[in-house]
Amino acid sequence: MSQSYSLAQRDLLPQHGQSHSEKPPAATQSQTSLRDSSATLPPAQSNVSRLAWFTRLGAGIRLDIRARAPWYIHDWTDAWNYRVVPSTALIFFANVLPGIAFSLDLIETTGQYGVAEVLISSFMAAFIFSVLGAQPLTIAGVTGPITVFNKTIFDILQRETHPPVYLHFIGWVYLWGAIFHWITAILNWCNFLKYVTLFSCDTFGFYVSWVYLQYGIQVITRQFNTGNGLGPMVSIILALLMLVTSFLFQGLSKSPFFHRRVRRFFADYGMPISLVAASGMAYWGRFNAANPNTLPINGAFQAAGGRDWLVRFWQLEAKWVGIALPFGFVLWVLFFFDHNVSSLMAQGSEFPLRKPPGFHYDFFLLGVSTFIAGLIGVPAPNGLIPQAPIHTTSLLVMGKLDKKDGAEQHVVGNEQKRTQNILGIESNHGNEKQPMTPANKLHEVPVAVVEQRLSNFAQGSLCLVLLTGPFLHVLNLIPRGVLAGLFWYMGTDALQGNGITKKLLYFIRDKALTPSSEPLGRVRKSRILLFVGVQLLGFGATFAVTQTIAAIGFPVIIMFLIPLRAVVIPRLPFTNEELAILDGPTASPFTMESVGGSL
Repeated sequence: MSQSYSLAQRDLLPQHGQSHSEKPPAATQSQTSLRDSSATLPPAQSNVSRLAWFTRLGAGIRLDIRARAPWYIHDWTDAWNYRVVPSTALIFFANVLPGIAFSLDLIETTGQYGVAEVLISSFMAAFIFSVLGAQPLTIAGVTGPITVFNKTIFDILQRETHPPVYLHFIGWVYLWGAIFHWITAILNWCNFLKYVTLFSCDTFGFYVSWVYLQYGIQVITRQFNTGNGLGPMVSIILALLMLVTSFLFQGLSKSPFFHRRVRRFFADYGMPISLVAASGMAYWGRFNAANPNTLPINGAFQAAGGRDWLVRFWQLEAKWVGIALPFGFVLWVLFFFDHNVSSLMAQGSEFPLRKPPGFHYDFFLLGVSTFIAGLIGVPAPNGLIPQAPIHTTSLLVMGKLDKKDGAEQHVVGNEQKRTQNILGIESNHGNEKQPMTPANKLHEVPVAVVEQRLSNFAQGSLCLVLLTGPFLHVLNLIPRGVLAGLFWYMGTDALQGNGITKKLLYFIRDKALTPSSEPLGRVRKSRILLFVGVQLLGFGATFAVTQTIAAIGFPVIIMFLIPLRAVVIPRLPFTNEELAILDGPTASPFTMESVGGSL
């Protein structure tokens, strides 16, 4: 990775702590050696080592704490960096507003939750994982899957003649789920993440992207039943305005127009500016007369229906306690995949990270946040896709390529090239050298990440600020149509960088404009279609199930993607080279140290 920065980029580098090229503290080095020791063992001894790992209770948690603790002070001092400011603004809007919009259906149909519950849940997750967590880059909050999970439970309970108190039942579901989380972390079961590859991540990411697009449509169509005259039509216009202006700013940030600092400003603040502008448009001229629907709010720091914040779920009848157990297991399945994949994607191999991860310890903390969520009656938070990798991307420090003998040389892996495409960065292929031109002199690549805890903590703290009276009024001014546009933008943007999308687009590319060094060119097209077909089958099954009353079981289908890739895919007619090109590890060996290495 190049360490040649332009003068203008030097002010973006960490001002405290160690540079990206420096070695970790001594404690971390010894810990790394301990984790890597099994990689040098003969096969028989290595298998014994893997079996021994699962019998060493709490070993993963201890290793994660010992590896991350030496960096804790630097996690705060390294936040003295301008990149933290736009990152906080971006991820705040990308986290809290979709979380509220995802919960609208849950809020309106159950009456058990409100905007305050969503904001409290987002703050709790941000506080726990930014202050106490080992992976503070991972953004956690209220997701679409957990709202589907909670609403499905509500629908099931309403079919009963004498249903239990909903929040009491959910409290036990969350408690059982938390217990499964703690058992998983203590028994080191997060080591199974070594079997999670881009096959599973791309499939799940593809599903989440379409869920965002679907929810955007639902936000619009739900307004047609309100009898609000022209309000729904204005909401459609506002949604399209939000979508188009966001992509306009994104396009300008990758264009050759304006100064580099201006383009970076577009990249950092384009989406928040679009959201504010589209919201303001709703109160201009005839748009204001149409009176489009806005977000619902309650009183400041007030729970839905005026209930107490403490949920006395221990008062639930004994038979319902037992019935809550399988629901808690399904919740554990969902969070095991969703949260850990979010963490993997936030620390993917395309990001030049230098601080160690900690999956076991963080999953234990996720159990704590799940238990607290049930205790105070809020939706359980967990890792967010695509917000988690968006957060890391927003903290990237960009630098120019090294110049050598009138040429630039830069070698990147498949995943690094994938992220550079998302960021609009061009790179050389393989070890080819390309002559310097005025255009490619300006190309920059990721050279470092501002790894710190402040941006996650700050965006969560802003959720508490929103709970005050004046800011709740501001929140109430945001039209629902703007949220629909935000869903469409985030879903479409995530689809652009998804591996499934890229493989499908490869088939319609002009061969004359496809580089000869394109890795997919070495894979038979029938095998690309077979690989993508299996992924689309998993996506279709998951998406279809979530549209039915059986939606409660969709996490099981998602979890099935892991053994499908590890057991079934290698038995299909792929060569080793083809599988290596079509798939790969989600994170680098450095990140996978926390779970005993890669597959």
